Amino acid sequence: MLLSLNIADNRPLHEQVAGAIRRAIAEGECGPGDRLPPARELSQALGVNANTVLRGLRALRDEGLLEFRRGRGVTVAGGADGRSALLERVRELVADGARLGYGRADLIEMIKEAQ
Repeated sequence: MLLSLNIADNRPLHEQVAGAIRRAIAEGECGPGDRLPPARELSQALGVNANTVLRGLRALRDEGLLEFRRGRGVTVAGGADGRSALLERVRELVADGARLGYGRADLIEMIKEAQ
């Protein structure tokens, strides 16, 4: 898994780390059951603090994309590839909506109308 951060991105680093891993899952670089490198290795590869990586990993765990298992490390959760791709599209939708002046409530109403 080759991850990189965009230095021009103004989002917090932990969100960028989570985004890079989310993209890797969505693009099939790692799939359900695959074990991620330890946080220390990821932090060295990305040039960020290990705590920043851990914060990004915890966010992905909370989204249901990763599983933390004592003694086995961090693995990609079952079904994470489809969920990751959908979450990425939702984030793009929210960003596009914000760029056009629509808030989250506006987007939710649009989604309800589309059903």
